[in-house]
Amino acid sequence: MGDHKEQPLRVGAAVRRRRRTLELTLAVVAQRSGLSVPFLSQVENERARPSRPSLERIADALGTTAVELLAAADPACSVDVLRADDEAVEPDLPRVRALVRGHHQLHAMEFIGDHDEGREFQHRNDELMYVVEGAVEVEAEGRAHRLGRGDTLYLSGGVRHRWRATVPDTRVIVVAVADHIEAVEDPSRRRR
Repeated sequence: MGDHKEQPLRVGAAVRRRRRTLELTLAVVAQRSGLSVPFLSQVENERARPSRPSLERIADALGTTAVELLAAADPACSVDVLRADDEAVEPDLPRVRALVRGHHQLHAMEFIGDHDEGREFQHRNDELMYVVEGAVEVEAEGRAHRLGRGDTLYLSGGVRHRWRATVPDTRVIVVAVADHIEAVEDPSRRRR
């Protein structure tokens, strides 16, 4: 009762909408992402589900983030329950699980296992990282920050950062203000 409709995430439709909004062809997205036109067509037509690295490459080619594409994949609900056991998990493989479905002002993701440490992120708005289990190292503004179980790290919008799990089976929650939100700058930060 109160659960979201039991339907698979329709990320292909979100990819197609974004590509068409930018007036890009599949060939251009393929060139930018390094993925094939047939594969991208299958993704858009929901005949193939991209892996996390492929979705990130598609998002980069479309000038957005994988989180934004996943958020746009489902309609927003005012009340939505996501069950921990909703998706099958292969043991010993890293995974990302959306904790919020739909196009909302707030995004939340759970990262379990290893993470692509070489990937640099820069989000338009603020985000908070919380280590549920294990440990991570975050590089931001030229400094390394080591976080353990229960630690949090706050990043202001625009801060370039990368992170990696330093312990097997690490679980991290990342909560961020959605990129489509125009955050208001704090006037006190401007005076520094």
